[in-house]
Amino acid sequence: MPRFIMTYTGLRFEPMNPDPEKIRLEDIAHALSLLCRGNGHVKSFWSVGEHCICCAKEALARGLGERMALACLLHDAGECYLSDIPRPFKQSLPSYQVLEDRLLEMIYEKYLGSALTQTEQKLLKEIDDDLLWYDLKVLLGWQENDTAPAIHISLNYAVRPFEEVEQEYLRMCAELLPSGH
Repeated sequence: MPRFIMTYTGLRFEPMNPDPEKIRLEDIAHALSLLCRGNGHVKSFWSVGEHCICCAKEALARGLGERMALACLLHDAGECYLSDIPRPFKQSLPSYQVLEDRLLEMIYEKYLGSALTQTEQKLLKEIDDDLLWYDLKVLLGWQENDTAPAIHISLNYAVRPFEEVEQEYLRMCAELLPSGH
């Protein structure tokens, strides 16, 4: 049995032994545009890629700069190689979390030039959690008594073709990547 997955661009990628040279934005954009949020338990399709795009737009709207916007765009990139696991279940899988953290740090090193600082991690988590609140409300009809978090972008949960999401993801990457990538 192979110890690798075949990526969209035709690379043999070993999730248990990742090679940063085989991490491609094209693979990330393609896979995340096809992965459904909430493990598919949503009223309509909403991709992980679309969520990442919204997180990046929110970072820019909050004035956090291009590095944070790119970090937000990439924050679920490991899922293109390891798959998306719902948060409650993921928290019970410490070895998976180690693999995902290692892969994400590798992705940040490759595209941001370094891992995120603790402050950057905190800011990213705030954005991710704020948008998760809206995802749960709109996509699942989740009703909670707490107040909606303040966000700076308008969310549109209309289903878009995956190709549109993929192309927007790649366009944003190109705009946000530091020179030399």
